[in-house]
This record gives sequence, C-alpha cells and structure tokens, in this order.
Amino acid sequence: MKAMILAAGRGERMRPLTDVTPKPLLQVAGKALIEYHLELLAKLGIENVIINHAWLGEKIPAKLGNGASYGVSIEYSDESTGALETAGGIIKALPLLGDEPFLVINGDIFLVAPNIKLPKLDEGKLAHLWLVENPSHNLKGDFYLDNGLIENQSSSDAQSYTFSGVAIYRPAFFEQSPAEQKLALAPLLRLAADKQLLSGEVLTSEWTDVGTPQRLDSLNRQIKG
Repeated sequence: MKAMILAAGRGERMRPLTDVTPKPLLQVAGKALIEYHLELLAKLGIENVIINHAWLGEKIPAKLGNGASYGVSIEYSDESTGALETAGGIIKALPLLGDEPFLVINGDIFLVAPNIKLPKLDEGKLAHLWLVENPSHNLKGDFYLDNGLIENQSSSDAQSYTFSGVAIYRPAFFEQSPAEQKLALAPLLRLAADKQLLSGEVLTSEWTDVGTPQRLDSLNRQIKG
C-alpha cells in the first residue's frame, strides 16, 4: 500500500507561524509534524509515500529529501501554481498513487503512540475512515458510526465523531471528480456516506488537530510535561 500526506495547505489559521514555515514543518517537541507521519508510515510497513506541497513548498523536499532517512521513498506532487485543496490534491497525485487502495493522512494532525492497523477495504466500500472523539473546537462532530458504517445522520441518540484526517481510499472514490481543479474532500465524503460507501472505526490513540498556534503551543507543553 502507498500513502499520501496532504501538505499543501496555506495554514491561514496558523499565521504568523506559517508566514515563513509550511504548516507540516512546524515542530512538536523539536521534530516537524510531518516527520512523525513518516515514522508512523514506516512502522506500518508502507514504503512509498507521496507528499503534495504548495505554499513555501520547496522547503518540504529540502527538509525530507527522498525519505531514505525515515525508511521510506518519497515522491512529491507539486502544486506551486496553486493549491488544489484536499480532494483536488489527491486527484492530481493519483498517477503516483497507482491502482490499489492507498492511505491518506492530513499533514496538520498529531498522533500519539498510534495503534492503527490497516484493514482491507470491504467489498463495495470506497473508503475507510478513522474517527475520533469530538475535540472542543468541533463538539458537533462530523459523522456517526453504525456497525462499522459511516453515516451523516443518526436516527437515535448515537454519539457523533470527528473525522481524524486519516483514511484509506480506493482510486474509484475520485473517478467522477474533475482533475486539476480546487476541490474539497468533505463534500465527497458526505455524498459517499449517503450512498453507504464508507466504512470506519474509532481511533483510540491520542489525536490533536494542530490548527492554531494556541493548539500547537498546548501540544508542545503537554508533551514536554
């Protein structure tokens, strides 16, 4: 299985930090966020990684190189002419990702001691999402989980969850979407959930959406103890 790390975002909410540093290179406990991802992927046995980049994007390959020092092989998907958003970036990178299901990780999350096991996608499912307990900045959550099926709504008092930014996709998930255009991932996930095409599970590892300087500072203080 190949993997893609989404690293092309401008990081507006992280300014002024991202005025000079691409968001995935911001540091947690002295190490760039994206380096933790590469170490995780290597532990999962994933050798081939694609990373997209846009804003200050040249700094990412300058930092990571070909990935050999992390135990992986990195290819880059250049969006320097304009970031294509989450789904658009994945679609641009599809020729590098191949014909088999692949893992995608948001570049601006942090996982502590992750215990992810990579499942085989069920027949008829186009993606498998990991969900987390709702953080304070997203108390309403994103999806519901019913016997391993991702749903947009629940007819009961079921608990809602937040999408972690970690998922496995079949290339077919994106086949009806336009190429080389800005395109967000969330609407595509909503449509697929309505068609019962998404499986999922709850990620029990500690997770942080490093979306603001305050969250980054809090995460660093937490880790330093």
